[in-house]
Amino acid sequence: MDIPLNHIRNFSIIAHIDHGKSTLADCLIQACGAITEREMSSQIMDTMDIEKERGITIKAQSVRLIYNYEGQSYILNLIDTPGHVDFSYEVSRSLASCEGALLVVDASQGVEAQTIANVYIALDNNLEIIPVLNKIDLPAAAPERVKSEIEQTIGLDCSNALEVSAKANIGIKDLLAAIIKLIPPPQGDTNAPTKALIYDSWFDNYLGALALIRVIDGSIKKGQNIYIMGSKKNHEVLDLLYPHPIKGQKTKEIKTGEIGIVVLGLKNVTDIAVGDTITDFKNKTKEAIAGFEPAKPFVFAGIYPIDTNKFEDLRDALDKLKLNDSSLTYEPETSVALGFGFRIGFLGLLHMEVVKERLEREFGLDLIATAPTVVYEIIQTDGTILKIQNPSQLPPEQKIAKIKEPYVKSTIIVPSEFLGNIITLLNKRRGIQKKMEYLQETRVLLEYWIPTNEIVMDFYDKLKSCTKGYASFDYEPIHYQEGNLVKLDIRVANEIIDALSIIVPKSKAYEKGKELIEAMKEIIPRQLFEVAIQASIGNKIIARETIKSVGKNVTAKCYGGDITRKRKLLEKQKEGKKRMKAIGKVALPQEAFLAVLKID
Repeated sequence: MDIPLNHIRNFSIIAHIDHGKSTLADCLIQACGAITEREMSSQIMDTMDIEKERGITIKAQSVRLIYNYEGQSYILNLIDTPGHVDFSYEVSRSLASCEGALLVVDASQGVEAQTIANVYIALDNNLEIIPVLNKIDLPAAAPERVKSEIEQTIGLDCSNALEVSAKANIGIKDLLAAIIKLIPPPQGDTNAPTKALIYDSWFDNYLGALALIRVIDGSIKKGQNIYIMGSKKNHEVLDLLYPHPIKGQKTKEIKTGEIGIVVLGLKNVTDIAVGDTITDFKNKTKEAIAGFEPAKPFVFAGIYPIDTNKFEDLRDALDKLKLNDSSLTYEPETSVALGFGFRIGFLGLLHMEVVKERLEREFGLDLIATAPTVVYEIIQTDGTILKIQNPSQLPPEQKIAKIKEPYVKSTIIVPSEFLGNIITLLNKRRGIQKKMEYLQETRVLLEYWIPTNEIVMDFYDKLKSCTKGYASFDYEPIHYQEGNLVKLDIRVANEIIDALSIIVPKSKAYEKGKELIEAMKEIIPRQLFEVAIQASIGNKIIARETIKSVGKNVTAKCYGGDITRKRKLLEKQKEGKKRMKAIGKVALPQEAFLAVLKID
């Protein structure tokens, strides 16, 4: 079916977690008749088990729908985006391939932090934004209040905002009509050289690496020799498909303004990075699409197999996972305490959790992760600059002139009754207040600069528990700032345990060290000899705990008889204990490494 360019609509859905984005996508797919009742399952766009269990979108999906409106056929390309801040680069590329976006806000909850962050990305891409209030059938829904909140915080006119309920199928026809009327058709030159944006890529066991693209100019044909501008490589197009939630529809050509899947038969996704530009090999376009940048890891952690023989299995699992997730970076590292493992770079904390969970589930591995760290900038006394992501890479104290740490700009929206709790938490985490604004009498927007190191441990859990789960939080990296930081080492039986070293502010070093060794005293089992646990900065011990030895009754076999027999055995035991203390090794249980994550 040949549909003209002005009958194509490319749009995306922006929403905070749990505001009904995936349910609304399901509704639109059904309304356009792309899937029969029998084939339908809830959250059809979320393909991973973790996505369905947690109710989040991790991997953006797309679908091409055909809808008849007033006797005309229209192509509606729904480009789904992940909602979480960790995937904001993918969100920006998905939005760059659209002309419009539906801003979905829960009519009972109102505007949340991530909604604001993603709306700004959409505004940067000059998208037409349609406000949509979802869940209007709930008893707690307050559409008028939420409309005024959107107008106040984002500055969008909500006089024509659509009120829908994806669960109850209310207002979906009006929404489809609004998409056709309000979102502009794609602009592009059908006769220009091929120019297409890769906005997602993944690996298929049968077809190899696949690129999900939006054609800006020209078209892509089956058998064409294409050139990828970022990786500077050319490939032949083996097949083309239109995306569909269950089965892709084959096509000979993807035209200007359309979205589609390109099959190139590649072995990995690194050659088709998200944000790259595809053009024709012989007749190249003059310039690539702006905004392409390689994925930058934000948080690093060591991941080790609990069974040290599974190191090669972990390597294979990471190689396979990287086929689907090109943002993953990893390199082997060894730890005295944990053996062989990998130092892995993640886009953020949710990304770290998801990757660890996928490695455990999909590849049947038992893993242990060290405390997450960020990248520090070390200015040495000779003027050289080092970037480190592992506390063990820190040079000796006398060689360090300055340590700079990364900061994030965070946006927090919280009910005003919890404002005191939040400010106390942020001050404790060395936050600097930049803005405080009342959205209404009952809700406050806070903007703080916080050292990244302070949010990578358990900040989100603490934020949720001190606001009974009502606060919403979003952040973006901003810059490096000098900090008075030191490396805190933990010694067990006089041996530094490298996996437990952390970089902390000097003012907090004593209390952190004390808390950590107190937690470890409870965890480490008693030995036949006394064990000292110490916290130190360099060679200076700042805190100490001692685990008492287990007494073994060596005189049990001496009943009656001369006292000197017992004394002789006790003396022999004493000598043995001295020797054990000198050469005794302590086996640390797995919980000891998790203690670092639990201290406040």
